[in-house]
Amino acid sequence: MALSLSDIIKQQVSSATGNVEIPAELKNKVLGGLSESILGSFTQTATKAGGMEQIKELLTGKTAAAASPITNLAGNLFTNNILKNLNLGSVLGSKLTGLIPTILGNLGGFIKDKDGDGDVDLNDILLSLGGTGLGATVAKTAGKSILKNVLGGLFKK
Repeated sequence: MALSLSDIIKQQVSSATGNVEIPAELKNKVLGGLSESILGSFTQTATKAGGMEQIKELLTGKTAAAASPITNLAGNLFTNNILKNLNLGSVLGSKLTGLIPTILGNLGGFIKDKDGDGDVDLNDILLSLGGTGLGATVAKTAGKSILKNVLGGLFKK
């Protein structure tokens, strides 16, 4: 069974935070918060004009993770929705937020030319994430609301 984007993000978050000392009682909240923030940044980006292109450029390496607006958004979501509610201190908070570019940069390693057309494009991203097409992948990775928003935007409804 192929992994969904959410599964891949969770794996990358767990791997990236392995050497960071997170209080045991907050570890699940922190890891979940990082994963949710990153997935949320993809979801919000996908619904914006030009967002799918930004996702493609990030996941194919055309845009460095550190320079991507998706990374910036994930950091803002994590800071505003997770860190401000936990008393982790600024040093640990900065360490955790600083992992987001690494996590997002590692996601590109999962994207390959799956459709055999010789390049990595949006279709390959969707196929690499386990879907059989745009609708299935978007629905699996970001929920039904993003499918409605993306398709509605495509068809101007």
